[in-house]
Amino acid sequence: MSEEILINVTPRETRVAVVENGMLQEVLIERARRRGLVGNIYKGKVLRVMPGMQAAFVDVGLSRSAFLHASDIHRGLPELLPTEAEAAVQPPPTTPPIGELVRDGQEVVVQIIKDPIGSKGARLSMHLSIPARFLVLLPDSRVTGVSVRIEDEAERGRLKQLLAELAALPPAGGHFGFIARTNAEGTSRELLEQEIGYLVRLWEVVQQRARQAKVGEPIYEDVPLALRTLRDFVRAPVERIRIDSRETLDKAVRFAEEFVPETRPKIEHYPGERPIFDLYGVEDEIQRALQKQVPLKSGGHLVIDQTEAMTTIDVNTGGYVGHRNLEETVYRTNLEAAQVIARQLRLRNLGGIIIIDFIDMVDEEHRRQVLRTLEKALARDHARTTVYPMSPLGLVEMTRKRTTESLERLLCEPCKVCEGRGVVKSVETVVYEVFREITRSVRQFETGGLLVLASPAVVNRIIDEESAALAELEAFVARTLRFQAEEQYAPEQYDVIVL
Repeated sequence: MSEEILINVTPRETRVAVVENGMLQEVLIERARRRGLVGNIYKGKVLRVMPGMQAAFVDVGLSRSAFLHASDIHRGLPELLPTEAEAAVQPPPTTPPIGELVRDGQEVVVQIIKDPIGSKGARLSMHLSIPARFLVLLPDSRVTGVSVRIEDEAERGRLKQLLAELAALPPAGGHFGFIARTNAEGTSRELLEQEIGYLVRLWEVVQQRARQAKVGEPIYEDVPLALRTLRDFVRAPVERIRIDSRETLDKAVRFAEEFVPETRPKIEHYPGERPIFDLYGVEDEIQRALQKQVPLKSGGHLVIDQTEAMTTIDVNTGGYVGHRNLEETVYRTNLEAAQVIARQLRLRNLGGIIIIDFIDMVDEEHRRQVLRTLEKALARDHARTTVYPMSPLGLVEMTRKRTTESLERLLCEPCKVCEGRGVVKSVETVVYEVFREITRSVRQFETGGLLVLASPAVVNRIIDEESAALAELEAFVARTLRFQAEEQYAPEQYDVIVL
């Protein structure tokens, strides 16, 4: 599998495209006015403690108060950590009431773990973590762990032992916890030792800033998207990283030489006159990712609906009729859909609860194969996913970790005409609303006549198809009615003016 990363930079926006075998898999976008906040550490102040919610609202200098749950509040380290055997039999510790953990007006050091999404403020945690290339530093813990994405048990054991040894030696000195990231697989002791030294020095700087910062000021901010991509996304399959900005290229080269030297030979400048995102049709793919319907090669299609509570995905056979029988047709369509769904989740950055309505299959083995195909396709996803067994109705419930806005929410806004409903009232419905408003106005005001302003479609319908009803209405209200078409009016907009 060949993989390329394309980085497109303009003065106010950076976009990253992950392309596998010539096909777009993921798009990351960072704008100067709306930079991602996940990972940033702030000095905050508790505005209000909410005992009924076991949470507090905290001012961290953003437009909306951020949300801090009691389970995300650091309560200090125990004197002696339990062994793995003891932890397995001990019940999980209960979370004390929020009022015992923080108080109104208290200053706290917090980290954003979820960006503001929709009408919700950012989600905070006092369990701080600082990521680097191979490791994540946990300053308030002494735990060492290994990413679940490293599946080789021998490698997991090696990393666990290495981290335990290095965490006990200077400069860590047994005061920090560390987690080995997926990139740490196969990494030498020397590189891990160097990174621990870097993270400990960085934490000392963060501590110093925390003591000096005022409420609402950032203490630590993650690196920009282009550099974050080099740190987090570049793995062995990545053949090259192409950047269309000379300035960003220079920054990326310096960053790579210091922190990720093995990626330096893969970084190259793209000087072409043709926009870099046109190389693999990335712009067209982004536009298609904003549509509800996704065609399948077999002739079927997906319908993806994103709501506040969850995302639903419906699988349809469409024009695909197969060659054998109905069960085989459904099975083939569902297999293809499972792979396409995994790609669409990454591409659209859909998260939270996701319900997939596969076409009903009678054969139990077919159901297992479709579920297995979905899980295998999701294995390449950077976000954590959990897939549950298929229900008797053919529904698959799954979750995908959501920390940032979806592609649709990032690039689009609710329609001004339908106000985000996705539908508008029919012309006939608006006509009868106008008739009711005329009757209401006549009863409410003394008037010799009324002027109705509405969209051309509504006015034409009233004058032509509803002319008989209009004549009856004029006789009923005993008033003169005039109608005027306004090109600027939306389909549902109208005004009844008393003359």
